Amino acid sequence: MWEAIALPAQETNEHLTFKGIPVDGTLKEFTAKLKQKGFIHIDSEEGCAMFRGDFAGYKNCMAVAVSPKEKDLVCKVAVIFPSCDKWAELESNYMFLKQMLTEKYGKPSECVEEFQSFLPPEDDNQKMYELQFDRCKYYSVFETEKGSIELQLSHQSVIECFVVLSYYDGINQKAVLSNAMDDL
Repeated sequence: MWEAIALPAQETNEHLTFKGIPVDGTLKEFTAKLKQKGFIHIDSEEGCAMFRGDFAGYKNCMAVAVSPKEKDLVCKVAVIFPSCDKWAELESNYMFLKQMLTEKYGKPSECVEEFQSFLPPEDDNQKMYELQFDRCKYYSVFETEKGSIELQLSHQSVIECFVVLSYYDGINQKAVLSNAMDDL
């Protein structure tokens, strides 16, 4: 006679992952896991931890894990790719990452790739100038069941231009928002 064997249900992780790590837990816990993946902890400030490491085939990226001070729960991880001096290289990095994200997550739910200047830039130098002065919007958003991923071109004043890739965990974003709503 056959006996029924009760097996525990396989646990599925409902959090968005970054380098295979669920975007979840305290900042200290997430920091330890990211170190295990080869990232070097650079600094911590209230609510965020900064790291250096390789990501998606790019060397020496900066990763930042964010946990609001009101609720020690990692809800966002952003990667800042190495800065570029030339528009062609910057746009190539953005397009390469966008293509990889599209292959993994499907077509972006939102995509804006435009210059907002009076006259369209005529060359790469003008395109960099427009980005440095906030007249260039390049971003793609990928929605998943577990959260959203945003790829964008950004800059630090007029010194550096770079690609940023941000992972927003859906569950923890809601938990942080719920905590903030309790204050209202």
